This record gives sequence, structure tokens and C-alpha cells, in this order.
Amino acid sequence: MAAAALSRFAPHLSITLVESDAIGTVGVGEATIPQIHLFNSALGIDEAEFVRETRATFKLGIEFAGWTRDGDSYMHAFGAIGRGAGLMPFHQLWLRAKSEGLAKPLQRYSLNELAARTMRMRMRIGRRVPETPEMPYAYHFDAGLYAGYLRRIAEGNRVVRHEGNIERVERDGESGDIVAVLLDGDRRIEGDFFIDCTGFRGLLIEGALETGYDDWTRFLPCDRALAVPCESGGDFTPYTRSSARKGGWQWRIPLQHRIGNGMVYSSAHWSDDEAADALLANLDGVPLGDPRPLRFTSGKRRKHWNRNCLAIGLAAGFMEPLESTSIHLIQSAISRFLAVLPKGVPDPAMVDWFNTQADFEWTRVRDFIVLHYHANDRQGETLWDYCRNNELPDSLAVKLDQWRGAGHLHREHEELFTEVGWFQVFAGQEVAARSHNPLAEAMPLADLKRKLDEIETSLVAEVRQMPRHIDVVQSLVGQSPSAAA
Repeated sequence: MAAAALSRFAPHLSITLVESDAIGTVGVGEATIPQIHLFNSALGIDEAEFVRETRATFKLGIEFAGWTRDGDSYMHAFGAIGRGAGLMPFHQLWLRAKSEGLAKPLQRYSLNELAARTMRMRMRIGRRVPETPEMPYAYHFDAGLYAGYLRRIAEGNRVVRHEGNIERVERDGESGDIVAVLLDGDRRIEGDFFIDCTGFRGLLIEGALETGYDDWTRFLPCDRALAVPCESGGDFTPYTRSSARKGGWQWRIPLQHRIGNGMVYSSAHWSDDEAADALLANLDGVPLGDPRPLRFTSGKRRKHWNRNCLAIGLAAGFMEPLESTSIHLIQSAISRFLAVLPKGVPDPAMVDWFNTQADFEWTRVRDFIVLHYHANDRQGETLWDYCRNNELPDSLAVKLDQWRGAGHLHREHEELFTEVGWFQVFAGQEVAARSHNPLAEAMPLADLKRKLDEIETSLVAEVRQMPRHIDVVQSLVGQSPSAAA
């Protein structure tokens, strides 16, 4: 991703990529959020070609099964929920209607969830039913195929690729900056700036520069994962599924040719064998290999940009894939870096700005993920009891207090998750608001009921005429390259 973006937007630079085919990857399928359209469009990627090349399917949201308790389910769907009235956002109207016994579950007011539950979707076309919202969507795709696709783009833009392992990082004796990396066989590659994509090891950002790491284990105790693909089976869902298990949670990501699965869990509350048994017992098809293990520590580098080195991906930190933010955090970092691309020695003011923005983005995504764990009612299971009673980050505690007091939601600055996203998790996991904004009472009850009914009726009518998810995918896969161009 970094090489493809830099080679497109900074073609005057000489870009060298060091990579080793001997180092394996864990990903068996990747789920994304709608912001990926910004990155792909910026690179000039054709959507139909992307779907074919990466075996992609579409994603309208994430289903959370069992996160409140076994048997319960809700969806964090992309896009709008209902429609507000004047100064009143929809969630305040819904809270008032709920207090009067008039509100239905949020699904009835969400275009994306209604479509997802019926395996339907539409692409970016005009709305057929007046006043229905747009339908934002993301993708599920094979991360390895995406990497290969971007490699071809980068090499087509004159990026030079070197195969090999980094054995040593060389620093300037006076400035402390990185000046070169040495590969096996004593090959020496110099550079003015280095982007560390070496994963958890952080060979440059940590191994050479000793940047330090903020450990978030006290908030997010899961520290291991198992990943395994399986044969296709079950519903061809246009959504990711996250299912709470006794010692963690399991993901399900349907691709065109298989299903990506994995289990994220806490080694303090579940053994490796218990996690593997639970994962394999809950697959839709025959596993296509043995589960691949991954150990991690949730958290982030204290500086993502240190001296003349920028860490992205796992080198920058690890965020559980619960809300499919991994790819976005990489692409967001690349975009932010391009906005302050250094010419010569990096300006300290720009470096500080970058790190401040990265810290804010990462900590607010962390808070959103912690909320899912905290707002559970899975009684008698040690992991979930711990998370329900655990300390919270101060920034999350403030959001919870504001919601519980009067249903107040506020998106601070440009944090990734909007009020609509927080609303869906609060409502879906039964975090009760004691009251609502009294301005919501200005609408007569009869008018409020009529408004809710009209929203539901229009959304249902819109969904009924949508094509099936599988038909949309097949229509793109079946296009010839010339027709898709």
C-alpha cells in the first residue's frame, strides 16, 4: 500500500521496497470499512477489476452475535439510521419513542441492515424510493491477493523491489537517523527516509530507534489469535460476523472462493487447545489447513514517526480486528504522511502533528473496541466478567456517562467512528440511557409514530427492489477487462 501510493503521488522520488517471500503472512481474508474507497479511487483502481483480482465480496456492516449474551445479535451497519428532525438527531427521537413503547429495533430504520439481513445490496446508483439514504459499503477480500495486486501497480510505477531479509539497520553516528538497511548477503540499501513495515518486530522503529510501546492489555486482555480458511458454506452474507465465545470472539469473512475465519482470545482465560477446538467446531465448511497462531500485545508505538522513520501496520501497533480497522489505519497513516511529505530532513513540527493525530485516531478506535467488551452481560465467564468490571480509559468513561445521562453523543474532532456507530453499539448491547433531550418531546406522539412508520416503510420498499448480493458480485466477476474499464 505504501509503495503503491507513494509511487503514484510522488513519482519524482526513488522508491525501493524490501520484501521477503520467506516471511509468511497470517491473513486468510480481510474485512474493511467504507473508507477503503478513498484509497482505491486515489490509486485509480477500477472496482470491477479489484473485485476480480482480490476475490472480493461486499460488506454492509458487522453482525455481533452473543456480545450481550448468548442468543442475542445486533449489527453495526454502515450508513444512516433513521432520519432526524430539525435539531434533533434520530437517536434522540428513538430514545423518546422507546420510552413511550413506540420504537422498534434499530434494524427497522437501517437501510444497510435491512438489506444485509436479506442478502441484498446495491452499488452506487440512484435511489429508487424517495428519501432513502445512500448505501455505503466496504469489502471482504483476500489480503494476499490485494498485496500482489498493489505490487504490480507499484512496480509499474518504477518501484524497485529487493528480495531479502533485513539483518542490520545502520544509523548515522551524529544525527542518529537511519542511513541504510543491510540485507542477507551484505547488500546495503541506503535511503533518506524509511517506512517500517516489518510487522510486530518493528526492526527499524523499535529494534533500531527504541521508540517504546504503549501496552493496552489492561483494557484489551486478548493476546492471541488463530486463523484458518474453510470451504464456502452457509449464507453468502454481505456482512462480517463476529461471534462472542467463552474466552474470546470468532470472525467470519465470506470471500468468493472460501470463508476466512479466526479466533481472537485471551491466553489468561482460555488455552490454545480450547480456542482451536471452539474455532474448528464453528466453521461453515471443511477447514483448508490447520489454524495458524498469532501472538500480540494490543497497543501502539509511542511515536509512529520517529526521526526519519515511519511505522505503519503491525510495526505501528496492534488493534484487534473487531471493527475491521486494520487496513484503514494503514491507509490513514499513508494519507497523513503524504500531506506532510518531508523534503530533506523532516520538520519537527510536522512530525509532532503527525504523531498527535495518530495517537488520537488510535486511542479513539481503542475506546470503541473496549466498549464492546465492557457492555456485555455474559455472566459466569471469567474473560467477560473481567471486561465488564474492568477499568475504562478516561475518554471512554466520559462517553459512557454522557450517553447514560441523557443519550448524548458527540463526535470529537474527526474520530473514526461517528455518533451513528456509537449509537448502534449502545443500543445493540443494551447500554441504557436514563433520559433523552427534552427537545425531542416537541414532536407530538402521533407525528413521531408516523415518522418512524414512514422511515421503515420507505426502507423496506427500497430493499425489496435490490438485487441479491451474489448477483452483484457475479455481475462484476463476469465482466471482461475491457468492459470493466
